[in-house]
Amino acid sequence: VNDIAFSVKADDYSREQLKLDVYHPADARDCPVVIWFHGGGLEAGTKQIPAELKQQDMVVVGAEYRMLPRVEVGEILDDAAEAVAWTFKNVAQYGGSASKIVVSGHSAGGYIAMMLCLDKSWLAKYGVDADSVMLYAPFSGQAITHYNVRKMQGLPPLQPTIDRWAPLYWVRGNCPPLLLTCGDRELELYGRYDENQYLERMMKLTGHKHTWLYEIGGHGHNDMIAPSFLILKIKMKELLAK
Repeated sequence: VNDIAFSVKADDYSREQLKLDVYHPADARDCPVVIWFHGGGLEAGTKQIPAELKQQDMVVVGAEYRMLPRVEVGEILDDAAEAVAWTFKNVAQYGGSASKIVVSGHSAGGYIAMMLCLDKSWLAKYGVDADSVMLYAPFSGQAITHYNVRKMQGLPPLQPTIDRWAPLYWVRGNCPPLLLTCGDRELELYGRYDENQYLERMMKLTGHKHTWLYEIGGHGHNDMIAPSFLILKIKMKELLAK
């Protein structure tokens, strides 16, 4: 089912942009659900249903969001939170279970997933407890302040900062399981693996016992996507078995 409007925002850009696609198996019942946010540096890309998630006895939601520089990063995160809230409220009619939701995405989409996980205020605005998500699974997400957010602040890509727009700023020990996947540390974009390694360490120091980090050797920023889906499906199977 394509181009479902999920937002109450009424401006022209929101009405044009804020739509999602739902892929669901025929006769699905109580299936796990993956909400997928695309990459593109928060300034490019489009919603998608990843091929690796089709024919897997799961419901997949590919959600769109507004982009830099037409909006600010807070508005992007608000859009993403609204898409997740829509999924909680509506996924049962497509055969999905609201108790088996995974929030995932690659690169910018991974950054969005991290922020929704760690800063509970975004989902709380729409009446959803961030801790009711079964698993957050960012692929090569930015753990410091996103480089294009820093660009809008007048900073270059290699000037790292950690402010309220950084997932690392919000580390907490009481959130749902967090699955971090990255490409090879020598091939990743802007030291992305090292950021995720620091996030993993800080999560564990705050008492979080279910943060997992996987480095996919020999794979760069985009090459790591396909093997990350395999890791995601294995981890989902483990959690669902419990």
